Amino acid sequence: MNKILIGGAGGAPSEGVIKSLLLSSKKEEVIGMGSVASDLAMSHAQRKYLVPYANDAKYKDSLMKVLKEEKPSLIHLQNDLEVWHVSKIRDDVMEMGTKVFMPRHEVIDTCVSKWKSWEAFKKAGVTVPENMFINSEDDLKRAFKELGDSDGKIWLRAEEMAGGGVGSIPTNHYDMAKAWINRYDGWGKFIAAQMLGSQTITWLSIWYEGKLVVAQTRKRTGWIHGNRSASGVTGVTKVGTTCSDDLVTDIAMKTVFAVDEKPHGIFGVDMTYDNNGIPNPTEINISRFFTTILFFTKAGLNMPEIFKDLALYEEFPKLEKNINPLPDGLLWLRGMDTEPMITTREEIDKEIICL
Repeated sequence: MNKILIGGAGGAPSEGVIKSLLLSSKKEEVIGMGSVASDLAMSHAQRKYLVPYANDAKYKDSLMKVLKEEKPSLIHLQNDLEVWHVSKIRDDVMEMGTKVFMPRHEVIDTCVSKWKSWEAFKKAGVTVPENMFINSEDDLKRAFKELGDSDGKIWLRAEEMAGGGVGSIPTNHYDMAKAWINRYDGWGKFIAAQMLGSQTITWLSIWYEGKLVVAQTRKRTGWIHGNRSASGVTGVTKVGTTCSDDLVTDIAMKTVFAVDEKPHGIFGVDMTYDNNGIPNPTEINISRFFTTILFFTKAGLNMPEIFKDLALYEEFPKLEKNINPLPDGLLWLRGMDTEPMITTREEIDKEIICL
């Protein structure tokens, strides 16, 4: 029986993948590893290994011990830090007999960097907000002057491997922005950008040696605990909605090709709409599925299963269409300490009494 090793087991991003894989008809064994024991204990993985964080000097040795013990056929990671570090040692991983299904390391390195990816998008002619690296107080003053919107507001965010909106803040106040950067020791590590709107959309795709295998679009309606975050962004979707839009698909495809002429693996393009109604790519979530991937699985599109079937068996899915195969308007509702549910607006209207 083939084994699949999943990093970050127990965390929400990985558990959606693990649950999806366990629903596969081929019934591969799913092994989990993670760096937080309390998370790992709650994982649905069939065996679990505690390892250091990926940026720890001991991580590689621990990973190799897991590979030697379990001999998994495939490894998959679900956070930028671990994706980047394992990508760097992929040759060592493959020497252990374990496959990786990843883009080239140069592509991963570009995508985990907000600045490098923005430069690639802009060079390719994709519409993006202007960005500026903040190395000094003079840069910050210039950012407010050149990038501020009608209210003088700019968007500040960490440059590398900071998912879930960590370190992000919108502000029109120089002293607050300066204090915020100081708080994160962020001079030379933060980017200022023009403000976009509040509407966001994501286009998640799997590619195989330059061929698009499948892609599905999902809108987001709010963030869980967004009102408790300085930026309003937590990276935890409250309501996801399946949708399709030719403009979104066109921009997402151009964004992917901006970083890789022969895409291979998972590319999730996050976009935010500007004031002209154009979706602007803000990042590519590279070589990983988004946290709500179980939504698509429950709706009938098991992308982790497609991913592992390609990686392990070179088996392509049989789909009526490979772009937005799910019907529009399916909702994925999420909350704290409650099971997510899949429904539609019509079903909600039937169940809820409005007085």
